[in-house]
Amino acid sequence: MEPANQVSDSLRFACTGCGKCCSGHHVPLTLAESQRWARDGGQVIVLLEAFVVDGPGMPPEQREHVLLRSHAVPSADGQVRVSVTFAAFNPGRCRYLDDNDLCAIYDQRPLVCRIYPVEINPHIPLRPESKDCPPEAWQQGPELIHGTQLVDAELQALVQASRQADREDIAAKVAVCQALGMTTSALKGNGFTAYLPDMQAFATALAEHPQDTGGSWALHVEDAVLQAQLQALGVQVTDQPPVYYAFIGF
Repeated sequence: MEPANQVSDSLRFACTGCGKCCSGHHVPLTLAESQRWARDGGQVIVLLEAFVVDGPGMPPEQREHVLLRSHAVPSADGQVRVSVTFAAFNPGRCRYLDDNDLCAIYDQRPLVCRIYPVEINPHIPLRPESKDCPPEAWQQGPELIHGTQLVDAELQALVQASRQADREDIAAKVAVCQALGMTTSALKGNGFTAYLPDMQAFATALAEHPQDTGGSWALHVEDAVLQAQLQALGVQVTDQPPVYYAFIGF
């Protein structure tokens, strides 16, 4: 069953082919999709956020969801759970968007692209105003949402496949991050840390299937109150200017 707030209203939808959703968006990738993206010469951006179970950074209303798609790691004398997103780095047009705003890998496009504009997180309602699609996209085509339910059975299956991949891939993604020294995260709800790894090293780490080394992680937190809360729990924090990553604060 989908949570009642998965979607907001009954909606119709038909893609207009404007290509806006393929420009300026970093597209989340499964582990297998990340391997293909790296193999084909694409750049991956790694986004990290973490939380303390039933503590700082954990949204109580999303407890089950965030626990399932995160992995426990040590941090000094404490423990945090890390969520890792490998995404296709698209600061501009997607490298596979052709001159006619059509996808050149349409039959092999990432899972998230197949699901758009539906939300993957069951706690985020689908709101047309938050999407790049023009108004006419929501005024034509088959019914996408009826009441609070996603109508299309194939789309439902894709959403579930994406959520399952998040859960199945997380341990391996954490191990890849550790192998490449990407072990400073942000606090969930406070921001992300973002890394642009060397793609040859990234592809090698993916191919070698590294094991979780159990190394200590740190959280980049600039708010003094949050720092104190985390340090009281034994968690390592830093507010030093980053060198190998960017801190994207909210």
